[in-house]
Amino acid sequence: MMLPMRLTPSSSLLAVIDVQERLLAAIPEADRIVARCTRLAEAARILGVQAVLTEQYPKGLGSTPPALAALLPPAAAKMAFSCAGCGGFDVAVASDISSVVLAGLETHVCVAQTALDLLARGVGVFVAVDAVTSRHAVDHEVALRRLEGAGVVLTTTEAVLFEWCRSAEHPQFQAIRRLVTSA
Repeated sequence: MMLPMRLTPSSSLLAVIDVQERLLAAIPEADRIVARCTRLAEAARILGVQAVLTEQYPKGLGSTPPALAALLPPAAAKMAFSCAGCGGFDVAVASDISSVVLAGLETHVCVAQTALDLLARGVGVFVAVDAVTSRHAVDHEVALRRLEGAGVVLTTTEAVLFEWCRSAEHPQFQAIRRLVTSA
């Protein structure tokens, strides 16, 4: 089965994974990650891309920053590291979705396990590398290499936004362009 190599709004899902207060406190580049996840969430809203938000053990790790959470559906709580098996996530993936864009924390744990589970289901996986990270650089870098070797498409938030638009003639192109130039 050939996995999709290009993103379209109607068949994409944006998954923002575990961008939570207590995890962010341990992330050196937390502000950049929140900004890039916010950029993706705003674009998804503008372009009608379905989105999901997850939170890993929210009682212990806290909640998603309010400004980011406001752009997404209510968070689905989970205990497993992978989002696969999480009710709201599985429902979203089952609805004519051929590609999932992953963003969030941490690259080597929840993002990686979700990506591998999606690949096993035959879903195309795109990781926005500027919207994922880990507490330690080595974990992040090794996870990206592993995921790319497994068939994940590594991309950036800006590339995702313009791919969802396809053309400068898209009716929402100027709104998307503003997201890119304001960051």
